[in-house]
Amino acid sequence: MFAQSPLTLERIEGCYQTAAERLLSERNAAGHWEGELSTSALSTATAVMALHMVQQHSTPATQDDQNLIDGGLQWLVDHQNDDGGWGDTVKSLSNISTTMLAHAVFHATGTVDTFSTTVTAARDYIDTAGGVPAVIARYGKDKTFSVPILTHCALAGLVDWSEVSALPFELACIPPQFYKTIRLPVVSYALPALIAIGQVRFQHRKPWFLPLRWLRQAAIGRSLRLLKKIQPTSGGFLEAAPLTSFVTMSLAGCGLTDHPVVRQGVKFLRDSVRPDGSWPIDTNLATWTTTLSVNALQDDLSVEDQSAIRDWLLQQQYREVHPYTNADPGGWAWTDLSGGVPDADDTPGAILALLKLRTEETIPADEAEALAAAVNWLLDLQNRDGGWPTFCRGWGALPFDRSAADLTAHAIRALLAWKSRQPEAEPALLSRSAQAIQRGFAYLSKVQRADGSWLPLWFGNQFSPDDENPVYGTARVLAAYAEAGRYDSPQAQQGLKWIKSVQNSDGGWGGNAGISSSVEETALAVEAILAETEISPAAGRGVGWLVSCVDGNEFARTTPIGFYFAKLWYFERLYPIIFTVAALGCARAKYSQTTRDETFPTKTPLHSSHSD
Repeated sequence: MFAQSPLTLERIEGCYQTAAERLLSERNAAGHWEGELSTSALSTATAVMALHMVQQHSTPATQDDQNLIDGGLQWLVDHQNDDGGWGDTVKSLSNISTTMLAHAVFHATGTVDTFSTTVTAARDYIDTAGGVPAVIARYGKDKTFSVPILTHCALAGLVDWSEVSALPFELACIPPQFYKTIRLPVVSYALPALIAIGQVRFQHRKPWFLPLRWLRQAAIGRSLRLLKKIQPTSGGFLEAAPLTSFVTMSLAGCGLTDHPVVRQGVKFLRDSVRPDGSWPIDTNLATWTTTLSVNALQDDLSVEDQSAIRDWLLQQQYREVHPYTNADPGGWAWTDLSGGVPDADDTPGAILALLKLRTEETIPADEAEALAAAVNWLLDLQNRDGGWPTFCRGWGALPFDRSAADLTAHAIRALLAWKSRQPEAEPALLSRSAQAIQRGFAYLSKVQRADGSWLPLWFGNQFSPDDENPVYGTARVLAAYAEAGRYDSPQAQQGLKWIKSVQNSDGGWGGNAGISSSVEETALAVEAILAETEISPAAGRGVGWLVSCVDGNEFARTTPIGFYFAKLWYFERLYPIIFTVAALGCARAKYSQTTRDETFPTKTPLHSSHSD
């Protein structure tokens, strides 16, 4: 149902204030944002398997861990979808990967008879979806997740070890600078899984070729020492329950339950379980949500708040070579916890936030030095194709290692902002930045799709073909064109035309044409369109949709638009709030150029149409 609602500057300002106050109230005691990631059937299933494998090979077993196993199993039973499968979040469609993981833990823990209805429904879903071949087909050449899934199922006795591809864990022993040369079959940050899963598969199915068998046997000790060296102090690799669980269950499957990596992994799982018995996909996105929040808010942070957040952000910058990915100093990760890894999305976000938090014209020397180090870090990461990858330059061609449009646009925005605030910086660094920006735009032009859209790397939409989210990608790229003064370029105009063409009749946007509107995607699209010189009818309808969501107190409703890696979904509780604040802040600034009494008729929903 729709109604004509007058859209006035006063109404926009009121809704912005409502959303901004909500966002400000979400800060933690330290004054920054931590957010809350969605709970995950995938994380829960893998954590239960890891704890069970350790219990199975330990004497005596601990009751506390058994209680965690029982709680996780019950949570899975309570959150099975009607079709018999599980999705990655409680709002996700069922998929073959998560369902096979969840189904396997009931077999591994010997609870098939106890939960027979759940197990039967899951088995039917797996049979219909295609089983093991479907898992392999889902990920193609990228073995980052297909091999861990099949390993998990093999440990449960449901998959023969012959169906699990061998991972060359011995290659972890070579110097890291050669990793990109040998083209590992997993993405750069999955080294722990390569080592642990490679070893458990080796233990259960040794190669017939004796020299290779001897080589791998000889590499076990050295690769385990490397694994211990790169394990974060929290025990959680990437602060992620799935990756940590795969490592823990694999080493336990080798009989290494007393190994320090296993003990630390179990500690991480104990520490990260939630009161309802489930595990999230990752511990938190504290740095990411903080920089997003700072960059979304207008002038709503006090001087004291700005100073506290600025100091905290500066403390999160990596000042030494990262022990995990060997990344150079200067970058930021998504979290303030020890399992984070510096990347090309969080580093630009931190640069932009620090520049916004420093309202004085002069930037102190220590901050200028930190920003210059971050700029250097980004410049060194840029690929030869002109784009930016996530973690490591030139590592490989797997999806999460190669250049991406959204990351490239974010890096360009950060470099533009830095250059405008630091005109007296080192000339060589200014020159490199200018060249990098030009190369980045050339890359964006090259990867723009024929219809005018761009695809992002780390965000998707489960209802879109191939899980793509061109609305997110196009909105993020258009921001770079706008901030560079290139909105009149053919690329930007084509992108704007496309994003307007997929607006829903209710005024909102989904991830693609014909997909139900969500707060996150609508806010991003509105922000991109408002960068035009004139307020278009599409912008008016989009702003009206968001305003109605705020009026109806529906602007905090989440949508699983986030990818973790290899098609793992998540949602973050703060995303819709942050994105609404950013979009309405832009709307307030844009509409303030008109008279306060002017109204902007638009068709807006009485109730938002995005999915629960």
